[in-house]
Amino acid sequence: MAALWFAEFTAIFGFSFAFPFLSIFISHDLGVHSGHDLDLWTAASASVSGLSMAVASPIWGVFGDIYGRKPMLIRSMLGGAITVGLIFFAQNPAELLVLRFLQGATSGTVAAATALVAAETPRSKVGWALGVVTSAVALGGAIGPVVGGFAGAVFGLRLVFLGGGILLLLSLVPVLFIVRESPRSRLRGPRVSTLALINQRPGLKQQLAVLLGAQGLISVCNSATQILVVLRLLDMVTSGVSALTGVGFGLAGIASSGAAIGYTRVTRRFGYVRTAAGAAGLVACAVALIAIAPVPGLIVVGIGLNGLFSGVVIPATASMIGLDTPHEAQSTVFGFNASSVAFGFFLGPLIAGTVASTSGHPAALYVTAALALVLAAILAAGAREPSR
Repeated sequence: MAALWFAEFTAIFGFSFAFPFLSIFISHDLGVHSGHDLDLWTAASASVSGLSMAVASPIWGVFGDIYGRKPMLIRSMLGGAITVGLIFFAQNPAELLVLRFLQGATSGTVAAATALVAAETPRSKVGWALGVVTSAVALGGAIGPVVGGFAGAVFGLRLVFLGGGILLLLSLVPVLFIVRESPRSRLRGPRVSTLALINQRPGLKQQLAVLLGAQGLISVCNSATQILVVLRLLDMVTSGVSALTGVGFGLAGIASSGAAIGYTRVTRRFGYVRTAAGAAGLVACAVALIAIAPVPGLIVVGIGLNGLFSGVVIPATASMIGLDTPHEAQSTVFGFNASSVAFGFFLGPLIAGTVASTSGHPAALYVTAALALVLAAILAAGAREPSR
């Protein structure tokens, strides 16, 4: 677990080291002028990887159940390292778009690591172990942009992308030499399909549908909030937006990382369903606070609270998926989960941008808060507590 935490932290650090600065890279290094063209290429390059990941993740998940979860984790880190590093050589936006598409199709380290942990961890520790993975993702995503911003200012963004690829390559080392997977037993006769395995357990199909939808919906809320926070701060201050945003997202990452590890103390008392539903309701309150905040300081507090409560919802719902899914179908189901999350990260900015352009930034945040309340209601009414 320690080696896997380090590997996933390094991988997400490598991804987030460079990608928050895509629009700057497109403008300064690829020669696209500010305005409509820059907006178009930024949106396309930001969303295309989510679309390709949404399509490819279930396929990689099936391969994981057949050939092993560790090989899929190695594949995802190697695919990310190559595609991120190759952006160093991109000469125009079209080449960047192709590399971003390939990056989404070949990476997916979080899904691969989650499936490996869910399948290999003793059942009584699954919730804690998946929280550890989530904490690595949150912390890497919080620190990466801060370090990448300074590195970009000193060395230029081309070298930052190359550095991100090298970091992803380094994340392979502990996986190759320390992380282990149980020997795969050979099945006699035809392999039972994932759907057949799920249908053998009454109510499991409906449970997984609720949980996969919940993971997608929380990613919609988070990706929409990330965009709207910056726009909200731009409305309030004329300078120092980058610093305020960095502080807010850094605070959110640290809070999310801590919550992801410590949330199991709450689930032991209240159960997974009530914990996840309650945290989703509190996400709605945090997003609403960002909408009504009269000063930038309260917006930063709202970002931190959103990270804290999201850091409970994400691992809690992932743990329920891992606890309820048959061992033989873990990678396939988590592949579909990654697809749902990726589609949520594609859909969130689209919803946020559409509402913000027509009704204003606070209205878009209220819509996002309403989606978080819908998530809380879905979990409370539709999810069931995993067997202990």
